[in-house]
Amino acid sequence: MARILVLGAGFAGLWAAIGAARQRDELGKSRHDAEILVIDRNPYHNIRVRNYEVDLSEAAIPLAELLDPIDVDHRVAEVSSIEPATQEVIIATSHGQETLHYDRLVLTLGSELVRPAIPGLAANSFDVDTYEAAARLNNHLAALGRQVPSPQRATIVVVGAGFTGIEVATEMPAKCANAGVSDPRIILVDPNPVVGATIGDHGRPVISEALASLAVETRLGVRISAVDARGVTLNSGEFIPAQTVVWCAGMAANPLAATLAGEHDRLGRIDVDSFMRAKGLSNVFAAGDIASCVVDGTHATVMSCQFARPMGRFAGHNVVADLFGQPMLPLVIDWYVTVLDLGGWGALYTVGWDRQVHATGAAAKVTKQTINHKRIYPPRNGSQRALFDAAAPTIQAPPVTRTTSKS
Repeated sequence: MARILVLGAGFAGLWAAIGAARQRDELGKSRHDAEILVIDRNPYHNIRVRNYEVDLSEAAIPLAELLDPIDVDHRVAEVSSIEPATQEVIIATSHGQETLHYDRLVLTLGSELVRPAIPGLAANSFDVDTYEAAARLNNHLAALGRQVPSPQRATIVVVGAGFTGIEVATEMPAKCANAGVSDPRIILVDPNPVVGATIGDHGRPVISEALASLAVETRLGVRISAVDARGVTLNSGEFIPAQTVVWCAGMAANPLAATLAGEHDRLGRIDVDSFMRAKGLSNVFAAGDIASCVVDGTHATVMSCQFARPMGRFAGHNVVADLFGQPMLPLVIDWYVTVLDLGGWGALYTVGWDRQVHATGAAAKVTKQTINHKRIYPPRNGSQRALFDAAAPTIQAPPVTRTTSKS
């Protein structure tokens, strides 16, 4: 019996596993011909892009619910090392270390928040990088809501004005209201001279309007130099008293990617071809945030579920096709959109790699909510057929929206 090992059960890993089971079934094979084994540090699939939201009740889905109906095995373990020369993976479990052999490997360990060695940052900050971290932030805010009101209690500093930081900052008024923290003061800090430096000129005025409407302050062109229990110190010399600091400043590929041969980009991602095969590595496929793939002849994927999900589906299909000597399918995506949540103000929907504004406000918010709560969810009715249909190696059309509106 051959073994396909899938490392990571995020967007790419989950869909790689389901896609592999689908193709295994299509070829008339069973688990006795090819075992599909998923390794993840958690027993659930996190809808990671929802971690900034107020309500996290549906943001973690048990893997058993999704993988048991399609005969995919799954184990909770930490991946310690990968040995391509011997086709082995070392995992750490609650019972100690274990070595797993593979015939094909699908590397979908994703990305991690970059945490620089700023004094006090690790001990005195929060983030939304994982479901556990997001829940910890929500619990912290709930605890603040039970304290005696004070300016320090009500001040939230969000560090990093990229996609995640903007979504965290603009959702924070609703999070504070839900937690009972009245009159919050939200401050968004970034070393760039503008908010959303990577988002482009077209959408930036929309973001600025939303921040102003939600009374989110900014500190631009500055960095955090220290964090303690009392607040944060900026390199400008300003000290901001705050009991809540949320770090959202940058992502990088899982560090295990750096231990593997082959080409890596500036984010540490492994270079893969259109079939999701890792370049320079035998019998290794990679998808999602840990991989970089040129999808339209010009542009490489970015770290987002928009790319992780189809990369996963194609990786899963192709790893089984490759194992059984069948033709593989190339991944080609000829569209790119971004839908940025802007909290109670609405959202921003852009199209194209130059991010032209397509819709704003309430109309874009409906699209964002449809994406976060429906479009990116796997079927949850336990149906093998529904799961297989959702994992077909095809590209979804862009999400629809009604019209351009700012209210």
